[in-house]
Amino acid sequence: MQLTQYTDYSLRVLIYLGTHQDRRVTISEISEAYNISRNHLVKVVHQLSNNGWITTIRGKSGGMHLAFSPEQINIGTIIRQTEPHMHLLECFDKANDNCIISPSCSLKKTLYQARKAFMEVLDQHTLADSLGARSAEIIHIFENRIEEKKASA
Repeated sequence: MQLTQYTDYSLRVLIYLGTHQDRRVTISEISEAYNISRNHLVKVVHQLSNNGWITTIRGKSGGMHLAFSPEQINIGTIIRQTEPHMHLLECFDKANDNCIISPSCSLKKTLYQARKAFMEVLDQHTLADSLGARSAEIIHIFENRIEEKKASA
């Protein structure tokens, strides 16, 4: 199973905000830290804000921060909200299922169970688990990236 880039970016935004809870953060800062498109992040941040996971403040001294503590942000919930669907195979989408063996195939049931188990594991974890004891290392990686960019400019 592969999650979309949109979900990946959503999780990255939350991780960045989780490691910088002491202040507001801008989209440009996150874009530079991860070296990803600012335009993509605008859409991601908009949805995270609409879903209530982050709080955004517009204007010159604006930015964003987590709306909840990392312990209250469930990874499974985030993935359900950011993935357009969880179709592992064509036959998972009845409207577009053109597989001729679909009515008799037992693999679909197995993959439904696998997807369910996948989500059950994610439902057991929070953003705090993703930050964990290594959040200091994550912060260090971001700081090094900023310093490298300054040095090469």
